[in-house]
Amino acid sequence: MSLNKVMLIGNVGKDPEVRYLDQAPQSGGANAKVATFPLATSDRYRDRSGEVHENTEWHNIVAWRGNADVIERFVKKGTQLYIEGRLRTRSWTDQTGAKHYTTEVIVENFQLLGRRDRVEDGQGGFQPQGGSAPQQSFTPAAAPAASPAPEAASAPEDDLPF
Repeated sequence: MSLNKVMLIGNVGKDPEVRYLDQAPQSGGANAKVATFPLATSDRYRDRSGEVHENTEWHNIVAWRGNADVIERFVKKGTQLYIEGRLRTRSWTDQTGAKHYTTEVIVENFQLLGRRDRVEDGQGGFQPQGGSAPQQSFTPAAAPAASPAPEAASAPEDDLPF
């Protein structure tokens, strides 16, 4: 038995790069979408003298198809993300004959984290600001307009399922 599982919470280091890859003719000519970006995770610790140190680790993130769609629409530099995925190491040989290796996290599931503020995207929809949309279920057309909460919302009993 084996397990290849990665869980990360971090901040996106630069805007995602999105590419379309040609599929084989038997797939109907559809293009597969892939989004790649760096994610930073940080550890803070205090040494014996009381000085605080911070170590930042950078991860190469790769998201395919539907995950890439959501990332393209809502993720930008600085967005905080929770990512579940698996590690994949690739190798290639460059033009000089040198062999290179890279380790990537292949996204299987992710969640946008951060503030719940929304800003109008100029196309009649709403986008999360700082990222807080649920993975693959946020649709801008279905997003409610930001409005003040009614007074009844402060009642002790509500009908929330949780």
